[in-house]
Amino acid sequence: MSRIVIIAVGSRGDVAPLTGVGVALQQAGHTVSIAAYTPFADMITRCGLGFRELPAELQLAADGAEVQPMKGLAAFASRAGMRALGNDILAAVQTEPADIALLSPFAEMAGHPWAESRGIPSLGVRLQPLSATTQYPPAILGGWSAGAAGNRAAARAGAWLVDRAYGRVVADFRRELSLPCASASVLRRQRAAANWSILHGYSPLVAPRPADWRSGLEVTGYWWPADSGDWTPPAELTRFLSDGPPPVFVGFGSMMTTPARAALLSDLIRQAAAQAKVRVLVQAGWTSLNAAGDTVMTIGDTPHDWLFPRVAAVAHHCGAGTTAQGLRAGVPAIALPAYGDGPFWAARLTALGVAAATINQRRLTVDRLAAAMRTAVDDPQLRDNACRLSADIAVEDGAGRVVSAVESLLHQST
Repeated sequence: MSRIVIIAVGSRGDVAPLTGVGVALQQAGHTVSIAAYTPFADMITRCGLGFRELPAELQLAADGAEVQPMKGLAAFASRAGMRALGNDILAAVQTEPADIALLSPFAEMAGHPWAESRGIPSLGVRLQPLSATTQYPPAILGGWSAGAAGNRAAARAGAWLVDRAYGRVVADFRRELSLPCASASVLRRQRAAANWSILHGYSPLVAPRPADWRSGLEVTGYWWPADSGDWTPPAELTRFLSDGPPPVFVGFGSMMTTPARAALLSDLIRQAAAQAKVRVLVQAGWTSLNAAGDTVMTIGDTPHDWLFPRVAAVAHHCGAGTTAQGLRAGVPAIALPAYGDGPFWAARLTALGVAAATINQRRLTVDRLAAAMRTAVDDPQLRDNACRLSADIAVEDGAGRVVSAVESLLHQST
């Protein structure tokens, strides 16, 4: 039995899939702890996994919905923000018994030196393709392409900028952990030369593994959040779902906006629902949406694995986690990307024939959203495509692939 530490930095969509990985590792006989932000303690511990706290400036509403982001993005991504995050990570896991570490992207800056100081192996766990390929730039840069050479150049430039921006932060962690001096760029090249393992938790049917990726970069299949079977829906939600045909879900997850923009979006969704003559469930999320009417209901934090099979379509920002759960449920999508990896996953949904429309949030109007809602509800081909893809994804075992990779790496290190 080995002791495994997963450092999962991010919002619910970043952490929840790793609870499923943790449970699979635990069922294989390992002891698993997850370091994550404070509000996710219950989600982790109710799976029987250990929890190590990363303090978070995140507030919860009375119904448990996340209503305030961890920090402003600019502050979070600054050198001071990354240093503070790294300090929190080291404080959370410094004395934790560990034989191997699984590192999400934001955890790597402190996680690499911590694992090295312990003399234990590590591997990366990612929900988006970030490594260099001729097929596309890193997914967080959007859904565009600059051609084969340009796409690889974009990835190299991104890595250079990260190393330049945070090199001193990495050096500070190494010094604090009594490790030899080495630049961030040299350490990155050493990991690539050693084929450091990075596992990607999405389906190769949705985003195939690029043929030009180096050895060690693998696409495992989706990692599903641990079962939420003991979750009980509010009576009001149960009544709404039973009072008519399946509604269209609309949500923007952990995206942030101003109160004025949230009010505008809420009104736009309500008008689109009326124009399309469909029932709509709106998830408040970090955007703080709030739309209500005879056929529109706003909900708080609700497990997507429970909810999405009960809706007619999912209109969303195309974050990796929401995209995955919509595909799992086998329902059509309405892609409403804005930034980050949203445009990348929106392009994949379109290519797979499961998206009624792709509307960038800057171009979102009542007419466009209403038309997409009607298409999503009425087009049988979209639903057939979504159902077939869902069935194909269901036979994959992404978490099992992680267990095999972890145990192989543990064997090599003994």
